[in-house]
Amino acid sequence: MDNNRVNRRALTALAMAAGTVLTVVVGQLPAGATDAPAAEHPAAAGSAAHHASISVGAPDVTSYDDTYYKDALGKTGQALKDSLHRIISTTQTGKLTYDQVWDALKDTDQDPDNSANVILLYSGKSQSKDAHGGNPDDWNREHVWAKSHGDFGTDTGPGTDLHHLRPENVGVNSERGDKDFDNGGKEVEGAPGSRTDDDSFEPRDAVKGDVARMILYMAVRYDGGDGFADLEPNDKVDNGTQPHIGRLSVLKQWSKQDPPDSFEKHRNQVIFDKFQHNRNPFIDHPEWVDSIW
Repeated sequence: MDNNRVNRRALTALAMAAGTVLTVVVGQLPAGATDAPAAEHPAAAGSAAHHASISVGAPDVTSYDDTYYKDALGKTGQALKDSLHRIISTTQTGKLTYDQVWDALKDTDQDPDNSANVILLYSGKSQSKDAHGGNPDDWNREHVWAKSHGDFGTDTGPGTDLHHLRPENVGVNSERGDKDFDNGGKEVEGAPGSRTDDDSFEPRDAVKGDVARMILYMAVRYDGGDGFADLEPNDKVDNGTQPHIGRLSVLKQWSKQDPPDSFEKHRNQVIFDKFQHNRNPFIDHPEWVDSIW
């Protein structure tokens, strides 16, 4: 699939409906350029030489149905999963090292109200981009799909995939550890609303859907190829080093309970435009969760 083509007719109609002016750089406009509202999140715009100048308010993911997702439309079940796997794996032309993830997270998870800070996933705290490392009050790189579940480590691949890496406080990250996801437990110190027990972790309500969609992205993206394990959610906890994570029934519930918000959509766009050039399909089409699982 040519990721540098876009349906200009759809974009023009969208711009006219919004009463905006559309300037296209012919042959240089990436398919994702329209999804980032430039006034609110300028970081998503990238290089002006490779983007159109367009202001249409909220992102319109339907513009990707004629381009990025066209081979997946109308499918369900395994056929949909297989089609999405081909799309998001072949378009992932940008792959990061683990060291490069530090700077990428400063962009993908930037606080929209304070460009010097990032938003931490489980705690919701806004913290300085520079306050990262290994000290107890620093933030570090949380693997939402715990890297021990499939033993993929931090080599370039699932261990460095931005679609499931998020900034989090060192202590809270340690408390989550490699636990599966489920409801219940005691509140996590430093992460109000997040809870944990001996074998599971429950994120705060505002990011429950984010967590679910990150896990399900990983299950579609990594299917046993690329030299890595076949990742797949199940409905259990305490999965250990098996390439599984649960509970699937709870993750599906969380995805419905907490639909994609502007922060999550913007994050998806930044990853697409500036780093990996692939998308999390469950952010663009949350209904595909039930279509596959």
